[in-house]
Amino acid sequence: MGKDNQPKHRQKDRDLRRRTAIRQAYERLLIVCEGEKTEPQYLDEIRQELRLATAHVQVRPSAFGTEPMQVVEYAEHLFRKGDRASSIEAFAFDRVLVVFDRDDHLTYHAALSKAADLNGRLTNDEKQRIPFEAVASVPCFELWLLLHFEDVQAAIHRTEVYERLRAHLLDYDKGQRGYWASTKHLLTQATERAEVRAQFSTAMDGNEPYTSMHQLVHRLLHLKD
Repeated sequence: MGKDNQPKHRQKDRDLRRRTAIRQAYERLLIVCEGEKTEPQYLDEIRQELRLATAHVQVRPSAFGTEPMQVVEYAEHLFRKGDRASSIEAFAFDRVLVVFDRDDHLTYHAALSKAADLNGRLTNDEKQRIPFEAVASVPCFELWLLLHFEDVQAAIHRTEVYERLRAHLLDYDKGQRGYWASTKHLLTQATERAEVRAQFSTAMDGNEPYTSMHQLVHRLLHLKD
């Protein structure tokens, strides 16, 4: 008499239905950051507060290096190949976002162009073409934090951004946690200031203060809507 495999088949069916339900719950995001700690920690704090599952939101530092082009290349690699050690499956995302600064990077503009070229050209595990978007800040991510406390209308070097930010966030240091909790009550002001800056400059300009971090933050906040 043959072995009865029916319970195993039923388990597989249940697992498939569960995975499908998870996928359909809300958009799956792959976010790859230039920074190893500050940006990933800030974004992951939002993910944790909102209880967004890592199956839907993966925030990873670039393993290829901190140059913007390396960030873009790693995001494409991670999307295509996955990472078994981190339980990231290949093609298992609905949107890829790359987070990097203008700073003094030599590949900044090339990375913006590469991201734009990849936008809509990659296909995920559900045979859908996905957005591939750059989330850039000029001169650096800390501009986004500074906009929570004050407006910035003229070109500014990252050193001055840090100095002015420390007047509001005492002992600010890259790599520390808690900056989402320290700034979220001022999110509306920061968003309005970032939107005004976008009327006068773009990421490609790369000289005037600019950030699109507000768009990413609000995408996370409304991901389950």
